[in-house]
Amino acid sequence: MKTLTALFTCLSTCLFASTAGAASGPSISDEPAAPIRTTFDCALAKVTIEKLICRDPQLKQMDMEVFRLYRLALTDERAVPPPKKIIVDQQFWVDARSQCGADPDPKACAIRRYAERAHQLRQGSTIARTKDPYRLTEGPVAFRCNGLNGAVTASFFMMQPGLVYLKWANGAVTLSQVASDNGTRYTGKDAQGSYSFWQSDDAVVFQKPGAGEMRCSAQATD
Repeated sequence: MKTLTALFTCLSTCLFASTAGAASGPSISDEPAAPIRTTFDCALAKVTIEKLICRDPQLKQMDMEVFRLYRLALTDERAVPPPKKIIVDQQFWVDARSQCGADPDPKACAIRRYAERAHQLRQGSTIARTKDPYRLTEGPVAFRCNGLNGAVTASFFMMQPGLVYLKWANGAVTLSQVASDNGTRYTGKDAQGSYSFWQSDDAVVFQKPGAGEMRCSAQATD
């Protein structure tokens, strides 16, 4: 659990430093931070979701991070799926992200799409998980939770606000970090109801809609 504790400590205390580094790399403190870029030209953006990304710093960060992970995964001949399939999957993912423009909550939809794709790329590629000290993502970490069949895997996003993407056998959810007097807490909702994910003093607790709190233990970390 020492590695897990270190991860959550960083998520709690290094958020601002990690975000700044990921967005612009090392910089001199008395110079203005470089603007956050996107993987496409905002001056030419025509799709509704691209226009939203260009206006939203959090989505800009997620856009650049997914593209970074994608490029790294393409260099990994041992990636699962292999690079040729990753290219095809990315094209389908871009189309799915564009459809968020018609969603009742376009930003929430885009965040889910980005979080899911980053999780997939990191899970399938060792290079994507380990290269670049200025990355915005960590994980996936696998947990076993009392009362839940199978593992819950979690990928963490160090930005403002922080995010965690959780995936288990028959579901997935993206939660936002909220203020907490004790540990690191994430909450969120979907059509099923409210979720929470909380870590403190080496304890991890996951709660799904209509269920009690489940204590979890980490199975593996990178």
